Amino acid sequence: MNFAHGAVTQDLSLTKRDLFYQDVTLFRSQKTVDKLVDDLAATLELDRADLNIRATSKGLVCGSGLVIHLLDGEALRVNDCEGTLIPAGEDIERFEVQPDVSWVLVVEKEAVFQTLCRLQFTRYPGLPGCGLIITGKGYPDIATRQLVKTLSDNLPDEIPIMGLVDGDAYGLDILSVYKYGSQSLRHENEKLAAHRIQWLGVRASELTGLDIPLDILIPITKHDEKKAMTMLQHHGSSLPVEWRKELMRILHRRKKAEIEILTSGGSASQIAEGPRGTSYLVHYICHKILHFVEMSA
Repeated sequence: MNFAHGAVTQDLSLTKRDLFYQDVTLFRSQKTVDKLVDDLAATLELDRADLNIRATSKGLVCGSGLVIHLLDGEALRVNDCEGTLIPAGEDIERFEVQPDVSWVLVVEKEAVFQTLCRLQFTRYPGLPGCGLIITGKGYPDIATRQLVKTLSDNLPDEIPIMGLVDGDAYGLDILSVYKYGSQSLRHENEKLAAHRIQWLGVRASELTGLDIPLDILIPITKHDEKKAMTMLQHHGSSLPVEWRKELMRILHRRKKAEIEILTSGGSASQIAEGPRGTSYLVHYICHKILHFVEMSA
């Protein structure tokens, strides 16, 4: 509270990482600081930015259809071949989306994001118009959620916003953070929840139709089981029916499907250039995007 008070009165900006290093011995882990800051903002009924405390940005965006205008007058022009760090919301004046943007894909994993950037997938010729690809590198930070929320609120309904996550409880939980918000920041969920985002995949239930043998699926862990049970018990009625069915199927089969299974032949942990190769991943994503574009038209 003292650090926040000092930041506000002196008009300074602190990161959660700055706070952690003020007393590493006391805090012991970054998660302690993160929780205290979020609890303080919720108790005071403020946004974290009102305390002049910001999270270190980690999310990335790819696609030349987006320009990010900053308050200092600078314009970040996103490109099609590499990720651009998504700035903190308090530094952004506005987002400018080009009229030829036709789809938005939110990817759970940075490795898959980087693969798609390297292939310049945002300008893939088999898709209608250009696209934007975003990753929060797992559970997203606030800046990434703010970008997805802004696109969800302002893009026309015919432009689908889709999520590509692992076919397991953690993947669906990450997707639910984008779509519904998180427990830790529930006091800010209305400002962060992108209700339009739809689940593109991966679903363990669809792998048979993709000629992927079920015996290469990864066994679920106790943590996977606990996460799935928690989602079904605490959020079951609010989750889409297909999400609930998939969670129950995962618990029944005791198997999960990671995104990398689309690019590997015999090992679900093999990344990007297995026997199936990136072409199979690209084919899968293209097919799904075309489906969602058609459904949104």
